[in-house]
Amino acid sequence: DAGVLSKAWYAATCDRKMAEDALYRSNKDGSFLIRKSSGQDSRQPYTLVVFYNRKVYNIPIRFIDSTRQYALGREKSGEERFDSVAEIVENHRRTSLVLIDSQNNTKDSTKLEHIVRVS
Repeated sequence: DAGVLSKAWYAATCDRKMAEDALYRSNKDGSFLIRKSSGQDSRQPYTLVVFYNRKVYNIPIRFIDSTRQYALGREKSGEERFDSVAEIVENHRRTSLVLIDSQNNTKDSTKLEHIVRVS
């Protein structure tokens, strides 16, 4: 289960719209949660949803079969890989996560600070 089931930030029954609504309501930079990805693809099992600067970012979490590890976003050389989804969260509570807005072609960064629960 990638170490997500018992975590406060894991929204097991949440879809994209519910996640985005909950983050807009929180209205705090660095608010986040993790949900199951919409596509139900084993190579991209989860999505990290982050609120920053009045925008919600949906960042895919990929599962890398060959190393049994996880990584964020599209595959790139020299990417950070993690042994669990929980490690991704722990890492980005300490170090900033780069947020890329593909529509406006802008880059921001924030740490994962506020866990949002979907009710």
